[in-house]
Amino acid sequence: MSKTPKGDQSFAGIGKKFSRNIYDTGKGKIRLAVLERDLADLINRTEPLSILDVGAGLGQFSERFAAAGHQVTHTDIAADMVAAARARHQERQLGQHYQYCVAPLQDLPQQLQHQQYDLVLCHAVLEWLADPEAAIRLLKGLLKPEGTLSLMFYNRDAKILANVIFGNFDYVDAELEVKKTVRLSPQSPLSPVDVARWLQESRLEVCSRTGVRCFHDYLRNREDQQRFDQLLALELKYNQQSPFNQIGRYLHWRIQHG
Repeated sequence: MSKTPKGDQSFAGIGKKFSRNIYDTGKGKIRLAVLERDLADLINRTEPLSILDVGAGLGQFSERFAAAGHQVTHTDIAADMVAAARARHQERQLGQHYQYCVAPLQDLPQQLQHQQYDLVLCHAVLEWLADPEAAIRLLKGLLKPEGTLSLMFYNRDAKILANVIFGNFDYVDAELEVKKTVRLSPQSPLSPVDVARWLQESRLEVCSRTGVRCFHDYLRNREDQQRFDQLLALELKYNQQSPFNQIGRYLHWRIQHG
């Protein structure tokens, strides 16, 4: 069985909590809606695509591709998450479109016999890795020539902005360092400047940039989050426009291989 590389984070044993805290909330619903919009042309492709989902968790988003007839390889380092995803997909009668692999990103080239894919999904993974720069190089190796990387990562700039807005000046002065970590809250947000540089060094081209939760996380009145339909419409209307595509709590970049 694959071991978690030193410094990387696994969500083994907390799959239900992860789903409840993320995907059963407005935060998760916005994430899924944004990804579905950004990748609609690929979801709707008539010819089946080969798709690799890295750090896929319970596989909620990839179900859009499976339902459209594409073939998905679902990977995660946590065996119980993969088992729960398999059961979820079977329940939705999508299992025939999936293969499963329990492994960290670092082991995927060998585990998957150096197969390459039309589309690689890597959503909310880099910020949990000890060496996200090396991960970019690994992801490139998993892409077919002219393949697409869908990369979503936790935005350090947005974390600074949100904490200043809410008056957490000491936390920002301390470079976002905390004494007590929260397991489901990423502690290593990434600078978009750094990620852009890593991609450029790997000769990967960013074709589109979207902010995920450009407004949701900045609402001073939390009751406004309950006006979800209107909030989601505003997120989708503005989140590919500057400056809003730079201040999303997460950033979704669509990236092309050569």
